[in-house]
Amino acid sequence: MAVLALEGVYPFELGIPRRVFAAAGDRYELATCTVDGQPVRSDADFTVTVAHGPELLRTADSVVIPPFDLALATGAPDPAVAEALAMIRPGTRLISICTGAFVLAAAGLLDDRPATTHWALADRFRELFPKVRLDPDVLFVDDGDILTSAGAASGVDLCLHVLRNDHGAAVANHAARLAVVPPWRDGGQAQYIEQPVPAAGATGTAATREWALARLHRPLTLAELAGHAAMSSRTFARRFHDETGQSPGRWLTQQRVALARHLLEATDLTVDQIAGRVGFANAVSLRQHLHSAIGVSPLAYRRTFAGA
Repeated sequence: MAVLALEGVYPFELGIPRRVFAAAGDRYELATCTVDGQPVRSDADFTVTVAHGPELLRTADSVVIPPFDLALATGAPDPAVAEALAMIRPGTRLISICTGAFVLAAAGLLDDRPATTHWALADRFRELFPKVRLDPDVLFVDDGDILTSAGAASGVDLCLHVLRNDHGAAVANHAARLAVVPPWRDGGQAQYIEQPVPAAGATGTAATREWALARLHRPLTLAELAGHAAMSSRTFARRFHDETGQSPGRWLTQQRVALARHLLEATDLTVDQIAGRVGFANAVSLRQHLHSAIGVSPLAYRRTFAGA
């Protein structure tokens, strides 16, 4: 896996691939390169020195493009960047974080394909690259050999998604625990666009969320959740959305799907048994929710990931 650091690279996002994929032990060989092998300025007050030049891209199975200072970006690819990208073998998996999608789009690699980038840059992206099917409202887009993500934290989500698809939930969950981040957020989940941060003392649903996670097998109602938080249903729903960006019902469904995925991968329980364990009424309900979330049936999912 090659990480391509461009001029003006964002240091935090540059470190995401190693932070996530290195947690998978020796399953990946990671290395960082630049388009000419020379140091690049970050968008902070330091430069980044790497051990590799663009020749690394010739042998990579996956290439990650972290974001960079968009003041350096135009609708046409920088000649040096275009030359480096031309070294990538056909079929290589391409992964972009935030403004990294601008590089792929400028090279024509996203034409007529779905993609995302940071919501605040959507208008500029559409203006520069009208052929791309941009969806600025999601955390990441997996289009097979090209995957794009929104800003900062969604880069972690996308890397965990890749790790999960490559090596299963146990490995991805281990990486998430080491990074102290949620092990799974659905790529279709909305970006937190201008989401207000609750004032100090105004939050109050975290303890209830932990309480609910231990009781997913039960049919939890809004009134029951609000009662646990000692709030009215209306106040609880409003604060829950302020803190998570979702309604309590949608959040519960996502947690149930996430737990079902883990049980499908890690146990031999039947689909009916798993449905009961995670709080869906029956196997039919589980199939519907899983298909809505990731587009496959429970048995197809198990065949794909249980071996990993």
